[in-house]
Amino acid sequence: QVQLVESGGGLVQAGGSLTLSCAASGRTFRSYAMGWFRQALGKEREFVAGIGRSGVPTYYADSVKGRFTISRDNAKNAVYLQMNSLKPEDTAVYYCAADNALTIATIMVEYDYWGQGTQVTVSS
Repeated sequence: QVQLVESGGGLVQAGGSLTLSCAASGRTFRSYAMGWFRQALGKEREFVAGIGRSGVPTYYADSVKGRFTISRDNAKNAVYLQMNSLKPEDTAVYYCAADNALTIATIMVEYDYWGQGTQVTVSS
């Protein structure tokens, strides 16, 4: 069992930055590939970024490539999403998720555990 709790969301102006954190419970955190997804109002949840068990590889959606960076600290049971050059279209609820797999998955059904989400709002 893994429990995930996101934090760090908030309101930011376009062009600004935020760092999201996801704290995981359990001793097996390093056994999971981790992902960040987001869901805008009225839209389906979409993949944002993923990271392998040891911190590599990483993989990004085209819409965030070059602006967002995913990282993890297995000693702290945490995964992070550094978001720079934020745009209004990045506004969404952001979720972290854990996948007991060797590879990074980009679809929701592959993930075993989910957090409750944190709201990110980017004003223009």
